Amino acid sequence: MISKRPFAKWLGDTNEVTRIFLAAGEIPDMINLAGGLPEPSVWPADIIADMAYKAVLENTEEALAYSPIEGLPRLRDVIAERYNNNETKLTRDNVLVTTGGMQALDLLGKIMLDEGGLIAGQFPTYLGALDAWRPRKPSYRPMHLEGNKKFDAHAALEGAKFGYIVPNFSNPSGFLVPLETRKSFVDAAHATGTLLIEDDPYGTLYLDGPPLPRLLDLSAKRQIGPYDGPIVYLGTLSKMLVPGLRIGWVIGAPDVITALTLAKQGSDICTSGLCQKIAQEAFSQGLIEDILAPTLSIYKTRRDVLCDAMEANLSELFQWTKPQGGMFVWAQAIDPRIDTNLLLHTAMDCGVCVSPSSAFDPSGANKNSIRINFTLNEPDKLNVGIKRLATATRRLLAES
Repeated sequence: MISKRPFAKWLGDTNEVTRIFLAAGEIPDMINLAGGLPEPSVWPADIIADMAYKAVLENTEEALAYSPIEGLPRLRDVIAERYNNNETKLTRDNVLVTTGGMQALDLLGKIMLDEGGLIAGQFPTYLGALDAWRPRKPSYRPMHLEGNKKFDAHAALEGAKFGYIVPNFSNPSGFLVPLETRKSFVDAAHATGTLLIEDDPYGTLYLDGPPLPRLLDLSAKRQIGPYDGPIVYLGTLSKMLVPGLRIGWVIGAPDVITALTLAKQGSDICTSGLCQKIAQEAFSQGLIEDILAPTLSIYKTRRDVLCDAMEANLSELFQWTKPQGGMFVWAQAIDPRIDTNLLLHTAMDCGVCVSPSSAFDPSGANKNSIRINFTLNEPDKLNVGIKRLATATRRLLAES
């Protein structure tokens, strides 16, 4: 039904993909390969329940009352301590607790963007970021990093309100930004003064090889004392522990944290104190480290199964690169007749849901790729899902 109410105009520009793939889990026999959804079996539900019980009884006021807008002081301290190292010096003044990573993106848009403001964004781009910033109708300067040896980070960031990248296993492409490119971004951010958003939900999900240094750490090497540089780092518990706690954080220069705090005051006043206390205990007790090894073992197996199934069933239809971590495989159609907006609906008719590339392009023009998630489903479902996707793709080609 088309509403006649005078809603804001930006609502007419929103994408339907997030809603579709979140709802896909409720459709009987639908195999959901679309979302960035973690595996529930590794969630330490009993431990989290015990933490919640103790927080309510032993820290009643912190857990159940309004919290400081910036977040509980001790949790901010714990987050700062987690990221402190020989190069990076943080205090609680460098940390804002947010209601999930999505709130951090929304707040950054509020403090940095006037209508039409320019964002230098890694393309393809996380659709949640596009959704968060859409009400401000920004313009985008695409940064195509994959295979681009001549990429000029300085030219990309110059004049932009901010830059945005997901350096570890980018959503949606699964691309791991190389060390030299990371260094060039940090150089450019310092030279231009442009804030650079380092969104890092997948930084713990390295399946092959050692982790590369954060842009935050590369930047912090340039100064002495608490961090005051141009990198704004975003973290979240959603992929490293559980998504339902809705705990995220921003690490940045104190003036950035102050501005974000003012924006958060008009957003939700504060993040759940109970969830913050659970997060504090999870960090303090090493719970994230405890579940990391089994999580990575499951994800590596599933990534390999998915890529093998794609090789067996989709190699004549798509091309892709096996990711070194994260949650996604990005597959590009070989035949130009494959419109992945149409494929989404044909695939759902065949019992599988994938994410079309148009959702990760603010113009909607990219229609030749799909994002496939490998973390949620067991190997048997991954095999069946890819076979269904192959059937759907061939059906679409036959009808074109």
